[in-house]
Amino acid sequence: MRLAPARSPKAHAESDVAQYLYCLVRCKEPRTFETLGMGERGDVVHTVNFRDLAVVASDSPLPRYDNTRRNMMAHMRVLDEVMTEYAVLPIRFDCVAPSPDAVREQLLKARYRELSALLDGMEGRMETGLKAFWYEDVVLQEIVQDNPTIHRMRDRLAGRSVEETYYDRIRLGELVEAELKARRGRDAESVLQRLRPLAEKTQVNPTVGDHMVLNSAFLIARARETEFNAAVRALDRDMGRRLLIKCVGPVAPYNFVNVTMRWAT
Repeated sequence: MRLAPARSPKAHAESDVAQYLYCLVRCKEPRTFETLGMGERGDVVHTVNFRDLAVVASDSPLPRYDNTRRNMMAHMRVLDEVMTEYAVLPIRFDCVAPSPDAVREQLLKARYRELSALLDGMEGRMETGLKAFWYEDVVLQEIVQDNPTIHRMRDRLAGRSVEETYYDRIRLGELVEAELKARRGRDAESVLQRLRPLAEKTQVNPTVGDHMVLNSAFLIARARETEFNAAVRALDRDMGRRLLIKCVGPVAPYNFVNVTMRWAT
């Protein structure tokens, strides 16, 4: 069910100026949104329509936008509002089109069948991001307890100077790093085995830092959102002593859609 169009903060009349693009949606009639556009001028967020497809955009005061937190949040606020009503194909941050006509002719009209099929694939679906982190003291304690070589080496180095044991400490660090890598793979797979069956697609992204175990995204049917969330809570109950699990969603499905574009000059 589609909600009634939101009232704009001010009326919008299409003008032949550059457009900052946020996402694509299925929408036949021109409309506006409450959230203000990029650039801090109070520009109206509106649709550029072709048949039953539309790009959500706003007039753009700049040709490019720096990747600052303020700008990123402005971009995401628009997506957050649009996603309350529509399935979206997100457009990467800092995408500016020359004009509404360029959006209509070079994107919506030229790639209508492709974009329509992609939107069909997102209808009734949502992306949820999940990250898992070790509690440092817990995992290191496990490694020392489970690996006799590391246990003995740690005890042998205790109380001795860094200069005296320099190379032994390097070797100990290498052994711990190898053990962390092996455990990361096992722990990540343990999480994925429980959540993957509930998702239509799963994306595993590179981890960041020593303590991150899993950096993942799941495309799930909205009808299974409650079931998926219950599975995440069960994971937290079962693994929460050693893993911090952070789950965020629904979010724009950047991990499962990649809409690229080039504008003719």
